[in-house]
Amino acid sequence: GLGHIGGNMAARLLAAGYVVHGTGRTRARARWLLDRGLRWRDTPREVAEAATVVFTSLPDDATLDAVASGPDGILAALGPHQVWVDTSTVGPRTSRRLTARVRARGAAMLDAPVFGTAPQAQAGTLAIMVGGDPHVYRRVAPILRAIGTPARVGVNGHALVLKLAIAISLAAQVLALAEAVLLAERNGIPRRLAVDVLARSTVGSPALHARGPLLVDAPHGAWNSIQLIRGDIGLALAAGRDLGVPLPSAAVAGTVLTAAGALGYDRCDIAALVQVLGLQQQRTRRPGATEPPGT
Repeated sequence: GLGHIGGNMAARLLAAGYVVHGTGRTRARARWLLDRGLRWRDTPREVAEAATVVFTSLPDDATLDAVASGPDGILAALGPHQVWVDTSTVGPRTSRRLTARVRARGAAMLDAPVFGTAPQAQAGTLAIMVGGDPHVYRRVAPILRAIGTPARVGVNGHALVLKLAIAISLAAQVLALAEAVLLAERNGIPRRLAVDVLARSTVGSPALHARGPLLVDAPHGAWNSIQLIRGDIGLALAAGRDLGVPLPSAAVAGTVLTAAGALGYDRCDIAALVQVLGLQQQRTRRPGATEPPGT
C-alpha cells in the first residue's frame, strides 16, 4: 500500500538508503516514489519475491486478506528467513490468523500499527507499537527506526489491541470535548475561550491539547479522519464482543461517528464532531423533527 502513510514510509526507507520494492493500486499514483528510486512490482507476490522484509499498509481486514492470498498474493512467495511487518490497523483475530499462515511457510510476522498523520510519516516521527517474537523484532528494529519510534509491546496481536484501545480513548475524549464546547457556546461563551479554558483545566490531556484548536479552526486535511476512526471503533467493538468486554463509551462514539458519516463528514478530522453535534441540535429543535441518529 502506497497511500498517504504507506507511501511516505516508503519514501523514508528510500531516503535511508534501503532498496525498496513496492506496489499499489495504480502505478501512476506512485510516480513520485518511482522518481526517488522505488522499484515497481506489479503484484504483492512480486514484492515478496524481491524483498527480505515485507511491509504492508492497508485500510482494512478484507484488503489485507486479498493482498495475502491467491496466486499473486504475498503468501505465494513468502518463505524462510523473511519477515512480514504489517502496519495496517486490522482486527487482532484477523492478524493472528494471518500470522499462523505466515509461520506455516517458515516466515515470521509482526503486527506494527502506526500512530500519526501523513506529516508525521513524512518526518519519520510515527509511533509504532509492535507485537511478535522479540528476536524478529530486534532484527527489523533498525528499519522501523527509519520511519518512526518503535516499541515492542508483546506477542502477535497485542499491538493491535492497544491501537484499538487508544482509538476508543481518542474518540471518547474528542466527543466529550465537542459536547462541552457546544454546551458552553450555546450559553454565550466564545468557542475559542471555551477550548482554552478546558485545555487548562483538570480535564486537559494531550489529545485535548492537540485537537482543541481544530474545533476552532478546522485543518485543511484530516489528522485522523472520521471514516478511519469509525473503522477502528468498529474493530474495537468486535474485539470486545469476542472477549465479553463491555465498551459503552466506544458504542456511543461509534453511533455518533456513524451519524457523522451519514452527514458527509467521513473525510473530515474527528474534531468535526462539534459540527455534527451542532447539526443534530438544530434538527431536534425543528417542529416535528425526528430524533437523529446518535442522540
